[in-house]
Amino acid sequence: MNILHMKYAVEVANTRSISKAAENLYTSQPNLSRAIKALENDLKIKIFKRSSKGLEITIAGEEFLLYAKNALAQIKKIESLYENRNEKKLRLSICVPRASYFSYAFSDFAKGLDSESSAEIVYKETNSMRSILNVVKEEYDLGVVRYQSTFEKYFNTLFEEKKLNHEVLNEFTYVMLINKNNPLAQKERILAEDLQDSIEITHGDPYVPSLPLIDVKRAELSEFSKKRIMVFERGVQFTLLEQVPNTFMWISSAPKELLDKFNLVERKCEFNTKTYKDVLIYRKKYHLTKLDNELIGKIMDAKHKYFFDHN
Repeated sequence: MNILHMKYAVEVANTRSISKAAENLYTSQPNLSRAIKALENDLKIKIFKRSSKGLEITIAGEEFLLYAKNALAQIKKIESLYENRNEKKLRLSICVPRASYFSYAFSDFAKGLDSESSAEIVYKETNSMRSILNVVKEEYDLGVVRYQSTFEKYFNTLFEEKKLNHEVLNEFTYVMLINKNNPLAQKERILAEDLQDSIEITHGDPYVPSLPLIDVKRAELSEFSKKRIMVFERGVQFTLLEQVPNTFMWISSAPKELLDKFNLVERKCEFNTKTYKDVLIYRKKYHLTKLDNELIGKIMDAKHKYFFDHN
């Protein structure tokens, strides 16, 4: 079956006119009529019929045209995908934790993109499980996994099973993020019992390989507060912290300009001693590109710029 003839049939169906379709296709009416006849002979069906109302589509023709339009749409996508195959295109895809120092590092990275080159950059904030799956399934090339150091052996085992390279980017202890109007912000030393009446904001999708979710939540969620709001979108946490003074959140670190924007402050709490790691992952058969290394460099720069000594 000739793809060009298929295109001709679709155009005739759209216009319901051989003459108009021929004009749109920059071909002659006799040539178009011969092409439709050849297509009908190949398919052994009648696509069009003439009546007192003009050119009509047969039942068999309706079925064929439905498939033909879908097929032509797919062909157009393929052509579009490869029409610029000789053009240099910068590509990068990464999944990261919902952490401010990553978003600021990514912004710095984006500022340095070559303005004369095409680029396709994908940046996704998600949890550790989704980052691992996305990289393993080759939907993303890079991932950053955040986990509590206690669970390192579980993650390392999974990385080896999934044939993933893994490199530690950062190790830290969480600090408390609270509103400047929160009474705790004025305390010289915050104690665990000070949080009993506060509302903790936390991300609601913790994950540790090989452990039941209930055990993961017990280990990850704070025992210091009896009230908790779980969020999945990072922007919501800043709105809550800004608008609800008795809320708090455990974070890695946040840039000063972000804290000032939402009227927030970071406080170190001696009773929260859990340490965490941010670990870069990528497939063992994947080779880091120049662009990948540039972003990783920006992440390391952000680590040194935005983290003060929490430990």
